[in-house]
Amino acid sequence: MISQLTGKISFQEENFIILNVNEVGYKMFVSTETFEASRNKTETLTFWTHLAVRETAMDLYGFLEKTEMDFFALLITISGIGPKTALGILNVASVDTLISAISSGDTSYLTKVSGIGAKNAQKIILELKNKISKIETTIPKNLQGEMDVIDALQALGYNPREATNALKQVDRSITDVGARIKEAIKFLGK
Repeated sequence: MISQLTGKISFQEENFIILNVNEVGYKMFVSTETFEASRNKTETLTFWTHLAVRETAMDLYGFLEKTEMDFFALLITISGIGPKTALGILNVASVDTLISAISSGDTSYLTKVSGIGAKNAQKIILELKNKISKIETTIPKNLQGEMDVIDALQALGYNPREATNALKQVDRSITDVGARIKEAIKFLGK
């Protein structure tokens, strides 16, 4: 199994990158967070990886953060959740936000993923609620309403990816929803 790769990005597209490791290009599917964090980087990067082997394909999934890879690995242990769906879940919000939502039983993030309805979202929450404590997170205890911020930005015309990426730029010490929206708009305006 390929667990980690270190190299330079030779090509990037919206949902995958090609990492050049000793003149061999590895195609890795990546989350929005990993894509944005590695965009236009020219230095050597290290990716945590998961190799998904099926009868018809061997797909490699890469993550810059171990917590993101650990959460991905937990998601694919759930019956009916494959690597593509797990990556779709990671594209909705940060790992910290998803863990917070699962801990509180909030299905709103999960139902935004294509193919996951209310019933499947409840199943994911039920199966992961006790397992997510194993993943190290940096969730501030007083950070609430992240989905409210994303919803507000979408209402202003930004797509979910833009809203999520802008919210990631906002200082975590800002906990007021209105202030977080204003800060996110500043990043979107740049």
